[in-house]
Amino acid sequence: MLKAILSYSKKVPVPGQEFSSQSYHLSLETELPDSLRQDEVRAQIHETFELVKTTVENELASAGSNGGAEQPTGPGDPGSNNVPAPRGHDKATNRQVKYIVDLARQKGIEIAELNARCRQLYGVESLYDLTKKQASALLDSLKAGTKKAA
Repeated sequence: MLKAILSYSKKVPVPGQEFSSQSYHLSLETELPDSLRQDEVRAQIHETFELVKTTVENELASAGSNGGAEQPTGPGDPGSNNVPAPRGHDKATNRQVKYIVDLARQKGIEIAELNARCRQLYGVESLYDLTKKQASALLDSLKAGTKKAA
């Protein structure tokens, strides 16, 4: 028997508290028969990981947490400025988010104001929900402004 341990964790910003988050985590241990071919092992691991991930996301959504809040839907490209991407689709990198926060701090912009801007411009709950494309556009906006970026 092969043993696979799959984990998924997610950090969710705490509303109204800068640089604070709650962490959610689920691990699942499963056994796979030795008789499986390599592609079957990969498929089983992928399916099991998707189950773990979906379970965490569903729990967050049912608890009403920001990280699991339902995303508005609409026509258009998921990476466009006014339609949020589905969960897990081309999310902004940690480096992009950190750069946004650092740049905003230099410009005197609070996290709450950044999140409000993200809701207004991109229809996402916070800067942690931006796609790479949206994060890039927000960075360009912040860089262009001499004080608070519009």
